[in-house]
Amino acid sequence: MAEAPKQQMPARRKARKRALDVLYEADLRSRPPVEVLAGYIERIEKPRPEHLDYAVSLVEGVAAHLDRIDELIASYAEGWTLDRMPVIDRNLARIAVYELLYHDDIDDAVAISEAVELARQMSTDDSPRFLNGILGRIADYAAR
Repeated sequence: MAEAPKQQMPARRKARKRALDVLYEADLRSRPPVEVLAGYIERIEKPRPEHLDYAVSLVEGVAAHLDRIDELIASYAEGWTLDRMPVIDRNLARIAVYELLYHDDIDDAVAISEAVELARQMSTDDSPRFLNGILGRIADYAAR
C-alpha cells in the first residue's frame, strides 16, 4: 500500500508565515517593513512561490495601516501594551487585524484561526488563547 502524501501547508498559511518573518525582522530591527520586505524578496530564488504575492500584500497592507492596526490591538489587549507582547504575537495580531479590517474575501474565523495556529506552532503556550481573545473582540468591533 502506498504512503499517503504528506499534508502540504496551505498556500495562504505559507504566505502568512512569510509575512510574519518579514514583520518580525522589521520589528526587531526597528526598520520599515517594506524595506525589510524588499531585501527578503531579493533573497528568494526563482521561480518564486505562488503564495509570495499574498505575503507581499499582507506586509504592505500591515505597513500602510500600522497606526490604526496597533491602535486597535492596544485598545483591545486588556492589560497588555504592545511593547509587552511577545514579538511573534504582536505581529500575528497585526496580520490578522489587517485581514479582519481590509480583506473582505477572508472569513473572520479563518483570519483568527490562522493566527492562533501559527501562534500554537511558534510562540508561547498562552499565545493561542491570548490571540483568540483579542482577535475575537476586534472581529466583533469590525462587524458593527
